[in-house]
Amino acid sequence: MQKTDLLVIGGSAGGLLSATTARKVYGNVKITLIRDTEKVMVPCGIPYIFGTLKDTSKNVIPDRMLMNNDIELIIDKVVKIDRENKIVETKNNDVVQYKKLIIATGSLPITPTFIPGYDLENVYAVLKDESYLKNILEKVQNFNNIVVIGGGFIGVEFAEQMKSLNKNVTLVELADACLWQAFDKTFTDEIEGTLKKNGIEIKTKTKVKKILGDDKVQEVELNNGEKIKADVVILGMGVKPNAQLAKDAGIQLNEKGSIIIDQYMRTSDPNIFAVGDCADKKCFFTGKNVPVLLASTAATEAKIAGCNVFQLRLIRQNKGTISAFSTKLFGRTYAAAGMTEAKAKEEGFSLMIGEFSTFDKHPGSLPNAQKINIKLIFSKCSGVILGAQISGGDTVGEMINVLSLAIQKEITASELNTFQVATHPLVSASPIAYPINAASMEAITKNCKHLNKDFQI
Repeated sequence: MQKTDLLVIGGSAGGLLSATTARKVYGNVKITLIRDTEKVMVPCGIPYIFGTLKDTSKNVIPDRMLMNNDIELIIDKVVKIDRENKIVETKNNDVVQYKKLIIATGSLPITPTFIPGYDLENVYAVLKDESYLKNILEKVQNFNNIVVIGGGFIGVEFAEQMKSLNKNVTLVELADACLWQAFDKTFTDEIEGTLKKNGIEIKTKTKVKKILGDDKVQEVELNNGEKIKADVVILGMGVKPNAQLAKDAGIQLNEKGSIIIDQYMRTSDPNIFAVGDCADKKCFFTGKNVPVLLASTAATEAKIAGCNVFQLRLIRQNKGTISAFSTKLFGRTYAAAGMTEAKAKEEGFSLMIGEFSTFDKHPGSLPNAQKINIKLIFSKCSGVILGAQISGGDTVGEMINVLSLAIQKEITASELNTFQVATHPLVSASPIAYPINAASMEAITKNCKHLNKDFQI
């Protein structure tokens, strides 16, 4: 029997950062990490294996972070957690005893067993396994007709990458718009316009009835009877928590199958913590469960768990998921954080909205300048920011991180209007039209119009 002070199950973002954070915080304790794959894929980089990288080995998280932090790595699969004796059993019949345990088992792709033909050859869910992905990469080279089912981030990114290989790509989405959970209609229209402009056929408000073929997929039949030729089908229909191991151990799960945790990442067992996609997520604004499974969220939770696993050192830091996203499609970046206007209205918030357009360099005539569109959503009464959506050049990716922090710290429109920025013609918008300040001012101006009716000098 092996013994360790801290055992981490899972080697992706949540598990890796939990282990390395604990090492930095607690010093000379024994830390062991168990994972069931030889290599770990960068989860958000998986679509880019196919068009940009063209090689699975270029999308691997290196093990040097573990080695440099003196963390023991075991390649094996945990099959049982024995909470009473504080041990885990593995597929290879090994036993590891722990003092504290962090579960970071991640998520599994949703497999649509309700669609006949889901199990035909060349129908692929998106698994985070190098050999599996390498097989898809080899197959795709020889085929031309790709159907992607699901218009979330994984779906649109796969569609973009497949199109970059000059494939015929059709994207099928059940909802009214692609990326509808992260963006309001103005932005989803822009996103879909970008995809269509670059040759991707998009079918929203469309349900897949069957996947057709003898042994291999040949067509995808839609509910309206239309049939789309398909050599390969990518299932981008989202993911679900991988929490069976915790469930079998008697750890409490919520109705969605996620491990219930508190603000310190503790489960119903005080010696066991959980982070990442397997753990439940609460909305920052409402406290309701939200299905937002992101590597960036896992990283935040991992830092909290790593700091708190032996002693509570970060006090009440996990106040909920803000839902910060970014993606890049055909050279244009789209990013969002917090609530959409539609979601905020659904939850009953009274809102004021600020919108603005400018260029990401000044003057806008500089080479490679891109137009920025920004939308900020505020609580009308308090002025506190609730959400943000931006499209533009690469600077948008970091701008949304500023706004995510603003949401987390409950900053107001007035504060954002007057916050001080560093600008330069080649790397940012103009200081007299910086998007965050300008959109905040626009929201304030619209909200104050009623005051001008009785204003006199």
